[in-house]
Amino acid sequence: MADMTAAPIRHQRSEGEILLTMGAHGLRRMREAYSAKVRIPAGSREAILINTGGGLAGGDRFAFTIGAEENARLTVTSQAAERVYRSLGPPADVDVTLTAGAGATLMWLPQETILFDGAALTRRITADLAHDTRLLAVESVILGREAMGERVRRARLHDRWRISQAGRLVFADDIAFDGPPPESAATLGTGRAFATLVLVSPRAEDMLEAARAAIGAGGAASAWSGKLVARFSARDGFELRKSLIPALTLLAEGASLPKTWSF
Repeated sequence: MADMTAAPIRHQRSEGEILLTMGAHGLRRMREAYSAKVRIPAGSREAILINTGGGLAGGDRFAFTIGAEENARLTVTSQAAERVYRSLGPPADVDVTLTAGAGATLMWLPQETILFDGAALTRRITADLAHDTRLLAVESVILGREAMGERVRRARLHDRWRISQAGRLVFADDIAFDGPPPESAATLGTGRAFATLVLVSPRAEDMLEAARAAIGAGGAASAWSGKLVARFSARDGFELRKSLIPALTLLAEGASLPKTWSF
């Protein structure tokens, strides 16, 4: 008798890799693979990441290795908000590695990540900085699109930050939930959008009061030992940007934000 047992379904997965290094006088290295692309306007120090797959699903794997050499300036953003769709089991996996040399300024400013109902995402952000590097980094998350009537009843998220400076760990943070989004007064409450912003700079502590004023009621900030950390929570992505953009503009210290961050 023939074996009628169905073979397990092999789901298609997406992968992407970016290797990008900016020098003091311009681009030093750029490599893109699979579904990950990067575009740099001529003469610019701004890199725009593109996911040609149109989003992330469970089991997808993307890696971004971004470097700014000594005295270099580099801003990295994304063409659009990243969408993370319902997973059939494994999470989408995103690995971000940032390095910056002495006197460099590196800004990691991707647009929002949108989690849909049933989405699963694991993201690691690792930075290795010189003693006088300036790093401005943000990651923001939206739980469904309010304008589309979407509601996230269950999702999985693990955001892991590790930042070292001159070989010493200076910031470690993990945000994680698995199931219904946390709704306590100490977490999201009724909000459906949130963000973490980190500034590592010799001037970080001097900028605390101005940062709190720029953030307003949309979040809170603390500064210590050469870094400033802010948390944001809002009803939706539009309200989140109303707090994020003034804070990013201030902490960029005169550098222009990417045009993708315009309302």
